[in-house]
Amino acid sequence: MRVSAPDPRAVREASLDELSRLGLPLPPPQFPLVWEPGDEIELRPTPEIEARIAVLHLILARCFGMPPQAAMSWLLESHLVEMLTPPEWQFVMGGRGDHRSFVLHHDALFSLAWVLGLSKQLDPTVPVDERLVERMPNLVTGETFPQWRARILAAPQHPADAAALLDLHYCLDWAYLETEKAGRELPGLVDANAIGQRRWALEWAVVLRGPYHDDPPGWEEVDLST
Repeated sequence: MRVSAPDPRAVREASLDELSRLGLPLPPPQFPLVWEPGDEIELRPTPEIEARIAVLHLILARCFGMPPQAAMSWLLESHLVEMLTPPEWQFVMGGRGDHRSFVLHHDALFSLAWVLGLSKQLDPTVPVDERLVERMPNLVTGETFPQWRARILAAPQHPADAAALLDLHYCLDWAYLETEKAGRELPGLVDANAIGQRRWALEWAVVLRGPYHDDPPGWEEVDLST
């Protein structure tokens, strides 16, 4: 569902109000808006988001001991092999890559779960819901991707709500990095790495349409440099 984007300045004001409530520093006045007036927004297709969730869940299982042969067997049976990025493929099959960076994807997974209505909130001060694993494919019992999709019955967020949360995490990402750099205390139990992962997932899931936006990026192409 593609809709008109909400007023970016009103959304930004709400994001800055939340930063102030959390006692975080505010970005400079020239800090870019995420979209422009007149742009449109939509979420990626639900099956695509579901596939990304399943892949990230499998990668986390590999991080914590799932054998590569079992992982490949599940991917084949679920018809998801083509959904892995090259770095993910190398890690799943050969354990190559930055193990810690893949573990951090736990928060990206949490963010995508919120997008599909599998998690009720995405509070920047609260860690990943411990019950999230119950809403993921049960790899131990061999629950396949189609079986999991039928079980969860995803209810995606409204694109405007997801876009507003993207703007908030765009600002939070800057504020958390600045706070950690200054050696100040963060407002909750979530650190800058986790906020960055949540923003990564939202940047990927929320599709912005307008004259200043490129085509939606691949998972590894999401730009978090600004």
